[in-house]
Amino acid sequence: MAQIRRVVTGHDSNGKAIVLSDGPVPTVHANPIRPGQLSFEVWKTHATPVPIAAAEPEPTTGPRSLQPPRNGNVFRISIVPPETEETRKLTPDEARELFRQSGAGDANTFGRGGRHPMMHRTETVDYALVLEGEITLILDEGEVELKQGDVCIQRGTSHAWSNRSGKPVKMLYVLIDGKFAPELEGKFWAG
Repeated sequence: MAQIRRVVTGHDSNGKAIVLSDGPVPTVHANPIRPGQLSFEVWKTHATPVPIAAAEPEPTTGPRSLQPPRNGNVFRISIVPPETEETRKLTPDEARELFRQSGAGDANTFGRGGRHPMMHRTETVDYALVLEGEITLILDEGEVELKQGDVCIQRGTSHAWSNRSGKPVKMLYVLIDGKFAPELEGKFWAG
């Protein structure tokens, strides 16, 4: 398994900047239904503005959650394996189970208008950067090919990431808690 090094800074008792930890990301999730998929939970916050203390407990432990905490955010690096024929043939119930195991069973939109088993919608703004490889962003209307260095700003839309390249893709995600505007109420199933 690949490792990702994380350096966390903080303050000593005199207020001087120091390194609090330097080592592998401590929380890594795999999904048995999608072999090869890994999510490295790099950091998580639970409030905005983020309280900055001298030190704090590890924020990435606990149950897995696709979405950030209310008023918080998640910084995640994921390895997305090549899509398989089995993935494309998932039933809506199987797709929802996959998302339940990711801590977001209600986010899956397949069978509720989503046109791909991995389609989902969260009430978040997500910054997604392709670190390595190529991936396809699937939306309700259309698809977009993204390559290394490309960025997607995903704004609460129903979407899926489809790796058709035959090689693992490394993605960086920053997920920020959001709120759907009133004019979107009733326009789609929001989870």
